[in-house]
Amino acid sequence: MLDAIDHLVLTVRDVQASIDFYTRVMKCQAVSFEGAAGETRHAILVGGQKINLQPSDAVVGPHAERPTRGAADFCVRASLPLVEVERHVRREGVEIVLGPVWRVGARSRLWSIYLRDPDGNLIEVANEVPIGESLPPGAPQPSARITPPSARA
Repeated sequence: MLDAIDHLVLTVRDVQASIDFYTRVMKCQAVSFEGAAGETRHAILVGGQKINLQPSDAVVGPHAERPTRGAADFCVRASLPLVEVERHVRREGVEIVLGPVWRVGARSRLWSIYLRDPDGNLIEVANEVPIGESLPPGAPQPSARITPPSARA
């Protein structure tokens, strides 16, 4: 029935600060669009999906029961090698909370780092490492066993 995530919504304190973070640190593209009530809305493009940015003092309905800043925890895949992502993030003055570490993604093993956006949302940035593919240089062997989606019941 479901086949993909189209967008998600982050409740943020300062839309412009969030746009700055996601464009400067995460290298995403910012877009604006007209909301249902004719208001200007803002979002960040991540691959073929988007993250809508909703100001905490002007939430747009319908919305989560308790729109809360800093409550999100999500993973995005990076096209650049993780070592380059980590170097860029640090150059931008953003702290790496954890990593690099192995995690289990929806489709494969993930070689990941964790950081926080200006509202405290936890963002995992990962490189997919398909089963059977060589590991990044210096990476420890993952402890989690991954079952490819094609082998799942």
